[in-house]
Amino acid sequence: MEKIVFSDVDGTLLDHRHKITPLTQRAIRDLQEKGIPFVIVSARSPSGIYPILEEYGFTCPIIAYSGALILDEDRNVLFHKGMEKVLADRIVRVLESSRFDVTWSVYALDEWIVKDKSDPRIIKEEQIVKAQAVQGSVDSAAAERISKILCICDPAETVGVEALLKGIFPACSIVRSADFLLEVMEKGVSKAAAVERACGLWKIPLADAVAFGDNYNDVDMLEAVGSGFLMGNAPAELKERIRLLTDDNDHDGIYHALVRKKLVDKQGMMGI
Repeated sequence: MEKIVFSDVDGTLLDHRHKITPLTQRAIRDLQEKGIPFVIVSARSPSGIYPILEEYGFTCPIIAYSGALILDEDRNVLFHKGMEKVLADRIVRVLESSRFDVTWSVYALDEWIVKDKSDPRIIKEEQIVKAQAVQGSVDSAAAERISKILCICDPAETVGVEALLKGIFPACSIVRSADFLLEVMEKGVSKAAAVERACGLWKIPLADAVAFGDNYNDVDMLEAVGSGFLMGNAPAELKERIRLLTDDNDHDGIYHALVRKKLVDKQGMMGI
């Protein structure tokens, strides 16, 4: 019997309007009423996740920065694995000296630092995650270690940026979270590793976990758990790799999969 549910945020928990649909809200409430933990697993920072919880009136543990940071329901840090500032600065310098059209963000615990706050790509990201960046450098971070570097790329160049960074920094964990987003973390950081760590902390077998995701940085997590569901809006090549598929994020993919697993009750329109 499944005992815990993990969910990615963008493209999974949230629809294309960056909202949680009513049926998915009901599913989360049902899980929590039954004592089944619902855990958010995202490339976002904590400050990009907590507004979602506040908007929809629930609390839960979160895994941020694609696994670099785990916080419990009371926002206590359970785990953090960041990279040294010297390494982060080298990565930023490589990005700035490259031929690619890319802007970077540096995250350290709940700090968000960018080179240029006026960059339209940063402004759009602020609007999506409902958090504000601070202009500065890697050294501006108060925290000792850097949780993540986010590269916002021209979609046509994301693969090129990925190849460049993987070639120079092979020890880093580098994954695409969208066709224009590239996440760079310390070696060994991944959603799969974080989900495994969380299950260990809460003494829940990994085989009893359900997970939902829609993109490349979710694949390892979906393959690690007992039941990993890929959303219907995921890239076609991932649908050939992941066995369990559900509806897209605009059509209650999480809810329908949990009904199939008999973890939540099917709702009629009057039950929403």
